[in-house]
Amino acid sequence: MLLAYFQQARIVLIVMSTTPAILLGVLSFLMITGTTLNVQSFMGAIMCTGVGIANAILLVVFAEKSRQEGGMSAQEAAVHAAQSRMRPILMTSIAMVAGMVPMALSAGQSAPLGRAVIGGLVMSTSSVLTLLPLVFAIIQNKARIGSHSMHPADHGL
Repeated sequence: MLLAYFQQARIVLIVMSTTPAILLGVLSFLMITGTTLNVQSFMGAIMCTGVGIANAILLVVFAEKSRQEGGMSAQEAAVHAAQSRMRPILMTSIAMVAGMVPMALSAGQSAPLGRAVIGGLVMSTSSVLTLLPLVFAIIQNKARIGSHSMHPADHGL
């Protein structure tokens, strides 16, 4: 789906580079809290992967648009995107983590879901705001400017 939208495998690779950090955060937080892997924790991992990838898409689209239309280098565009999109990314993540705290602190069956989401989102947010701009700058450093679409009338991203 991402490849069809972006029409560039490089951009998809950049966006998906946050997935290992998300899974590392989920597994680390589950291990720290002594929570087992079960259906609930897997559902939490899927939830925070969706939010983490959405945050990565937000940053990468903004950076690529700055690079394509603003004439910035890949490094400048990555830093500009991280600075400009930090607030919406933090707001999204903090709201979701705050909503999961009561669930994670409960003794019920849904506690692993909340714990997985909290761990994954904390690591995802830090990864999107620090590592993702670096990955973008490295991969898009020599990328050409212009439409990558095969359709001649498509001038968008």
